[in-house]
Amino acid sequence: MDYLKFYMDVVEWINQVNQMAMKHGMDSNEFWNWAAKTTGELSDKYQNSKLVVKQMSMLYIWLEEIYEEGMLKK
Repeated sequence: MDYLKFYMDVVEWINQVNQMAMKHGMDSNEFWNWAAKTTGELSDKYQNSKLVVKQMSMLYIWLEEIYEEGMLKK
């Protein structure tokens, strides 16, 4: 597996997360549907390698934590 390419894809995905959060808000179905869909797509792109699945799962959980922290501040 090309780890550099994968992590460059992760950086691009995080940038897209920021764009989607600004466009739709983290409290929208559009945002979470997109996050779930693209997390799976990126995992599929790398044949669901154990590292990739764990990394993308961690990033999705990270998004959930950011969302929950934001909700607590409201």
